[in-house]
Amino acid sequence: MKIRLLLLTQLFALGLLFSGCSDTPARSAQLQAIRKRGILCVGIQSDVPRFGYYNPKTGELEGLEIDLARSIAEAILGNKEGVSFTVVTTPMRGPMLDNGEVDMIIAAYTITEERKRLYNITRPYYIDEVGFLVRKDSGLTGLADMQGKTIGVIRGTTTSEAITREAAKYGVKVRFWDFPSNPPILAALLNKQIDAYSVDKSILLGYLQEDTLLLPDGFDPQEYGIATKLGNDKLAAYLDTLIQTMQHNGTLATLRHKWGL
Repeated sequence: MKIRLLLLTQLFALGLLFSGCSDTPARSAQLQAIRKRGILCVGIQSDVPRFGYYNPKTGELEGLEIDLARSIAEAILGNKEGVSFTVVTTPMRGPMLDNGEVDMIIAAYTITEERKRLYNITRPYYIDEVGFLVRKDSGLTGLADMQGKTIGVIRGTTTSEAITREAAKYGVKVRFWDFPSNPPILAALLNKQIDAYSVDKSILLGYLQEDTLLLPDGFDPQEYGIATKLGNDKLAAYLDTLIQTMQHNGTLATLRHKWGL
């Protein structure tokens, strides 16, 4: 298996870079060209436990989205190890599709109407909701308590928009601090630089600490889909049918159970 790690200043360094995915073929024949190449190029996360995570103890990538990518490689190539992973930050997911550096993005990519105008996105393989992680000593019990508080979110996500809409129901106004990835938000929370850390609840579970608390608030359902470049219609249709099959045959349920989701 090839692991191609994109080293960005916003991303903690993992130390290795492998080539092999820059030759994305013409859009109309992409599925056939992936088979000819023998490698599926997938953009994934490395800082989200249970979904896409680089485990420093094993030196391996792991999580539901990693396993999903391998299942897709097995379906297309007959080889679940025929995957080249490129680790991306949230703001880089779309540009890497546009640049042809990856065939698809499987990285907690929330399905929105705006994004569907820019990229092909499959039906959801996972549905979550926005939540909050706070320090146990903060005294916060929900969004209604957060008037004037500072909330850490990941740059390029829809989280701040969802919070703003929900906060308006309580007549609450909050401030946001954008971060490039998840670990710095947790550090800022523990150092009392921010009052709450917000992203999808399953992601927050992976960052739960002894002195933090996941609040019961949950709102704005987040559907995760696999994104491909707009115009790659044959590949997009294939992936959508594959996700539908995985839903029906229990594969997705098995993966959710495996990763405690």
